[in-house]
Amino acid sequence: MKREFLNEPWRKIASRRRLLLLILVLTPALVAASVMGSLLPHRGTTYLEASIIFVYCVLFIWISLGFWTALAGFWTLLKKDDRFAVTRSRGELDAPIRAHVKTAILFPVCNEDPERIMAGIQAVWRSLVRLGAADRFDIHILSDSNDPDRWVQEQAAWSRLCDDLSAHGHIFYRRRRVNLKRKSGNVADFCRRYGAHYTYMIVFDADSVMSGETLIRMVRIMERRRNVGILQTAPACTGRETLIARAQQFANRAYGPMYAAGLHHWFLGDAQFWGHNAIIRVKPFMKHCALTRLPGKPPLGGDILSHDFVESALMRRAGYSVWLAYDLEGSYEEVPPNLLTELKRDRRWCQGNLQHLRLVFTRGIFPGHRALFLNGVMAYGSALLWFLFLALATAAAVTEAMVQPDYFTPSKSLFPVWPVWDPTPALLLLAGTAVILFLPKVCALLLALIKGRRKQFGGFFALCGSILTEVVLSTLLAPVRMLFHSKYVFLTLMGMGIGWGTQQRDDEGTRFWDALRFHGGGTLLGLIWGVAMFQINRVFFWWSSPLVISLLLSIPVSMLTSRAELGRIFRSMRIFTTPEEVRLPREYEDIGNYMQSIAEDRTSFGIPPEEGFLRAAVVPRVNTLHLSLLRGSRALSPDIERRRDGILDKAMDNGPQALSKKEKKELLYDGQRMKKLHEHIWELPQDVLEKRWKVRLD
Repeated sequence: MKREFLNEPWRKIASRRRLLLLILVLTPALVAASVMGSLLPHRGTTYLEASIIFVYCVLFIWISLGFWTALAGFWTLLKKDDRFAVTRSRGELDAPIRAHVKTAILFPVCNEDPERIMAGIQAVWRSLVRLGAADRFDIHILSDSNDPDRWVQEQAAWSRLCDDLSAHGHIFYRRRRVNLKRKSGNVADFCRRYGAHYTYMIVFDADSVMSGETLIRMVRIMERRRNVGILQTAPACTGRETLIARAQQFANRAYGPMYAAGLHHWFLGDAQFWGHNAIIRVKPFMKHCALTRLPGKPPLGGDILSHDFVESALMRRAGYSVWLAYDLEGSYEEVPPNLLTELKRDRRWCQGNLQHLRLVFTRGIFPGHRALFLNGVMAYGSALLWFLFLALATAAAVTEAMVQPDYFTPSKSLFPVWPVWDPTPALLLLAGTAVILFLPKVCALLLALIKGRRKQFGGFFALCGSILTEVVLSTLLAPVRMLFHSKYVFLTLMGMGIGWGTQQRDDEGTRFWDALRFHGGGTLLGLIWGVAMFQINRVFFWWSSPLVISLLLSIPVSMLTSRAELGRIFRSMRIFTTPEEVRLPREYEDIGNYMQSIAEDRTSFGIPPEEGFLRAAVVPRVNTLHLSLLRGSRALSPDIERRRDGILDKAMDNGPQALSKKEKKELLYDGQRMKKLHEHIWELPQDVLEKRWKVRLD
C-alpha cells in the first residue's frame, strides 16, 4: 500500500465534515421521532406504535442525508474557490501530456443499437481530432452481444465507421465469446489483453458521450495528481424527448450539480465510481480491483453486479484516492425513455446494491466507502421501509377505528376526560419535513439566478414552471416507484434473482397492455386500500389519498409520460428546458449528422442492417469482414462437424428463416461453412435468390 498517499491533508478535513454530517442528521431525526411519538394515541407505548416511530426515525435520517448534501453543495457552488476541487488549476493543466502516455476509451456494449453507438463514437473521435489529440487515444468497442444479427451488425457498423473516419488502428472492435461477469468482466478481459499498453482508460456506457476538451483535461488532471486512482465526472443527462425523460434531464441539470458538489464536500477523495464517464489509472486498477465471486448463490451471492462502488473502495484501500469532478462539463449520458424501462433497470441496480450488505465489513475498506455501500443499500431499501411505515400506519388506523374509546378514568368520576389534541407539534413536523424535501429545489433556483444560468433553462418563469411541474410529476410517480422498489428488495431478499437484458434506448412509447401488465397489481392494491380506508377510517383515508390517487393513475401516467410528442409540447412551452437544448453541444450535432447519413444508405442488396446474419451470408463485403475477424480454424469433434453440416444444409435448403438464433450463431463461428454458404447462395438462380434469401438485385 502506498502509505504516502494515505496522509493527505484532505483526510482530516473529510473526517471532521462527516462527523458534522452525522450530528446534523441524527439530531433532527431523534427530535422528529420524539414528536411523532407524542402524536400517536398511545405515545409509542405499544409495539405497533414503537415500530412506527423506529421506521420513521430511519426514514427521516435518510431524507436528511439528501437535504444536508444539497445544502453542502449549495454552499460549495456559491464559494468563489473550492481549495479541494480536483479540477482546480494551478497552471499545470496546460502542460503537455507525457509522450509515452496513451489512453484507452472503452465502450462496453451488449445487444445495443450499433448505429447509435457508432454515432457516439464518431462524435467523440471528431472532437479529439479537432483538438489535434486523437493520436493520444484509442477507442475499444467491447462487445458482449449474444444476438447473431447484432453481432454482424456491430462488425459492419464498426468497419464503416473506421472507413469514414480513416481511424483504422485507433478504433478497435472485440467480441467476447463467453460473457463472464457482464460489464465488469468485459472490462477486466480488456485489461488482461491490452491493459499494459495504456496508462489510463476512460470507461463509457453505450449511450455516453464526452467532449474532447473534457477527455484531455481528465488525462491532465491524472498526470498532475499521481495519487488519484479514479476520477469520476458528473454526467449531464440529455438526448431524450419523452416527457418523463425530459423531466429527469431537467432535474439532473437543475439539481444535479448541487448534489454532486455536496457529495464532493462530504467525501472528498473517498468518492464513488459510477461505472462510466470516468477515467481510471490502469496499472493499480489491474493490480487491486479484480472482483471475486461472493460466497453463496445469487442474488446476494455470486458475481458482483454493482461493481463500480466495489472497485472504487478497492482502489481507495490500495492507497489511491477517488475524486468526483463535480464541476467538469462536457460529459453526457442518456436516461431511460419511460417509466417501465427505468423500473426494469432499477431491479438490476437493486440486486447489485443489496449485495453491498455483504461487503460493508470487508477488511481494509475505508469508512467513507462503508457509508457509500450503506447508502447504496438504502437507495432501494428505503422504499421497503416506506412501504412498511405505511403498512404499520394503516394497521394503527384500523386498530383505532375498531376500538371503542373509553373517556372515563379507572377511578370514580362523574365526568369523562375528553382528549385534548394540540395541532402545533403535528404542524411543526409537517413543516420540517416539507423544508427538508423542498428547500433543496429552492436552493437550485437561487443558484441558477445567482450564477446567471436562468436563460439556460428557458428564462426565469420557465425555470419556476419547470421546478413546479417536476415537483408535481415526481410526487405523482413516487408511490409507484416505492411500490416497485419494495417488491424488488423483497424478492431479492427472498432469493429471487433477475436477468440482465438489453436496455431500451429509443423514445418508443409504452403500450396500454404493457402498462396494464406492469401496473395492474399496483392499481388494484390502491383501489382496495383506498376503499377499505374510506370505510374504516375516513381521516386516515384523506391523509393517504395522494398515494392512493398515484397508484390508481399509474397506468395512464406511465403511458402519457412515455410519449415523445407530449415531451415536445412541454418543450414548446419551455418547460423542462435544459442547457443542452438551448445550445446543442457540438458532439450531439455530429451524432445527428452521422445518424442522418446512415439513414440515407441503410440497405445492401435490399437487406437492412438489422438482418445481420443474412448480410453475413449474402453480402460479399460483410462476409469477408466477418471471416477476417474470426479466430483461426480449430479441429472439431465428429459430432460437432455433423451438427454444423446439418445446420448448413438446412440453411441452404430453406433459407435463414429456418434457423434458430442458436443455429445462426453456431454457423457464424464457423468460417469455413460461412464461406461455403456464401458461395452456394450466389450460385442460385435469381428467382430463388430473391425469394429464399431476400436479395434484391435491381
